[in-house]
Formats: sequence, C-alpha cells, structure tokens
Amino acid sequence: MENYAVGEKSVTVEELLAGAERIGKLAEQEAAEAEKNATISQNVVDLIKETKIARMMLPKKYGGPQADLKTFAKVVRKVANYNISAAWLSYLYPLHNMLPAFLPEKGADEVINQGGLICDIFAALGKAERDGDGYRISGKWSFVSGVNYSDWVGVGVMIQFPESEKPVYCLPMINVSEVEVIHNWDTFGLRGSGSNQIIANDVYVPMERILRLDQAELTRRPPLEEYDTDYPFYHVPFFPSFYLGFGYMALGGAERILQEFKVLTEKRVRLMDGVRESESPRSQRVLAEMTTDFHVAESLLDKYIDLLENYEKDGCKTQPSEFFAIRTKAIKICVDIAVRALLTLGGGALYKGGPMELFLRDIISVATHKTSLYEDAVAAYGKDLFGFESGVRG
Repeated sequence: MENYAVGEKSVTVEELLAGAERIGKLAEQEAAEAEKNATISQNVVDLIKETKIARMMLPKKYGGPQADLKTFAKVVRKVANYNISAAWLSYLYPLHNMLPAFLPEKGADEVINQGGLICDIFAALGKAERDGDGYRISGKWSFVSGVNYSDWVGVGVMIQFPESEKPVYCLPMINVSEVEVIHNWDTFGLRGSGSNQIIANDVYVPMERILRLDQAELTRRPPLEEYDTDYPFYHVPFFPSFYLGFGYMALGGAERILQEFKVLTEKRVRLMDGVRESESPRSQRVLAEMTTDFHVAESLLDKYIDLLENYEKDGCKTQPSEFFAIRTKAIKICVDIAVRALLTLGGGALYKGGPMELFLRDIISVATHKTSLYEDAVAAYGKDLFGFESGVRG
C-alpha cells in the first residue's frame, strides 16, 4: 500500500477542514457505490491520505501536524455533514495511526515510518503464547473498521506477562498481510465503513509492537523517559479521548438532517389542508425544537472536550462514566432529531437512497456502537454518582 514521507510539511486547521469537506463531498457522490460494495472507495481513502487527515493526530516528531482535540472534532463533524461512513474512517484512521505513540520507541518507529494506515479492534478476544522476546497471537475479531485499506491492525488480547500477577489488557500490532480478512460486512447502516472480520493464526509479535492498554489508561504517557510533553493525547484520559469522534459523527449527521428537513419542508404542501408547511406552526415548531435540541447536543460535546482538555488541571477527577454519559446523551439527541424529522416528513422521505434515509440509518448505527449505548452509560454514571464502582472505561 502507498506510504507517506516522514517529515512532511505541516498543515493548518483551515487546510484540514477544507480537506474534510473534499472527503465528504467525494464520499457523498460515491455513496450508492459504497452501499453496494460495503466499503468506501480507494478514491476516498487516497483523499484521506492526501489531505494529511490520516496523520493529523501523530506527534510532531513523526511529521504530523499534532492537531488538538477540537480540530480533530471539527474535521470529523465536517465529513459527517456529507457522509457518515466516510466520517467514521476519517475519524478512526488518524486516531488509530496515533496509537504507536504509546508504544516503545522501536515499535513506534517501525509502524509509523512504514507509513501505512492502521485499524484496530479493542475486544480482548485473542490468545497469546510466549515465544522468546515476543508473543504469538491467535484469534478471531469482528467489526474491524477500515481493514480493507490498512497495513496494520491492533487486536485486543489479554496477555499474562511473567512479571504480572494477572493477565494484562494489550493491543498487539500485526501486519494485515499476516491475518485473514473475512469480507462479511453486510449491515443496516455504516456500510461504507467496511468493518470486516479478521482471523489471526499464531502470528508472532515482538514486545516493542505490543501496546499495553493498561499503562496507557493508567499513566496517559508512553513507556519512554523523554517524550513530547506538548502532545495532546498524553494529557487526557485514554479511552474517553479515544471515543471522542462518535459524538461528532452523530452531530455532523444531525446537522445535515436539519438542513434536509428545512429544504423538504419549504417545498411541501399537505394534501389534507393545502397549507404550505413552511407557513404552518406544525413544522415551524418541529424545526425550532429540533434545532434547539441540536444546540443541546452541540453544547454537551463542547463540555466533553472541555473536561478532556482540563482533565489533569482538574486533578483527574472526572469519572469515565461521566464522559460516557455525556457522549451518549448527545448521540441519543441526534438520533431523536433524525427520527422526528423522518416522522414529520412522512412517507415521501422513505425512498431508498435519499439523504434522509441514509443519514437516519447511519446515525442510528453510530448509536449502536458499544461505546455509544445510552442505557449502559446512564446506568454506569448513576452507580458512580452514588459512590459505587461502575467499572466502565469511558
């Protein structure tokens, strides 16, 4: 696969957002093809690379622009205005490509300097057996988003290290050429994400390519004595910051739903009374309420980023469950906006392939991700509020 050059020229926020718009527009043009093929195209992936968005979260040491969390969120939201599947990968590729920043230096250099895209699956379903200075990894993992165009895949495994009392949560980095990809992605929504299954059979991974997620979560730092103290991801809780983009995908999609609703409503005349809907208190009220709900979701996600950025300044006191609850509440509001818009527009919005149908399916699909489940989030947050351990990671 095509590699990057390390030390490339930095890009501005404006250039990243302009690139996000190009990605989104291209993905929207190719939406029908992506639905049929169950993946975005090589054209869209090439644009994610060309615009430097794939490397936007890398430390400056490796030639990345080292974008902050707010810029990252804006990029994801912008792509989602046009196509949520493309936003899914415009979020996950740069996010996963920064994972080596938490590896030992030798492993980070190997993976990052190779230049390929990275995908991952956190579910700890694999097995590991010690072999010399590394481990042999086996297992089967589903929902591996973006694997079709990736060179590396991180896979969730519990590893029993000799010095550890119990197994440790890890993410070994494997070359995709060493696993079998099962093309089984046939879903209700987010079809363009190409989230296929992989199977690894006795794949050797050296220690320097095994990311210890327990340490990344606990320390928020790489296993190095000297590191870039300005790097944003070294000062925020690992999992809540990692899950940032799901809310902004839903937000960008809901923003587009509101635009579509307004356009379709302005043209609509109800047969039962002959009233133009843009002049009717019915649709005026619905649009007003959905728009104010959208502002609530937007403000919740602003709060989410503020809590992330001030996490260490605030004494690391924000519970993972609070991040979980805030993020999923914002996503739930976006789902409610999409459903209400469709129910208000009526049967005319049901036709397959239209923006309303596609965005509704994709927003609902974002909400089904394990990190977006609202009922799980509020149950966990409630436990913590009453002083019980929720056990969630964020």
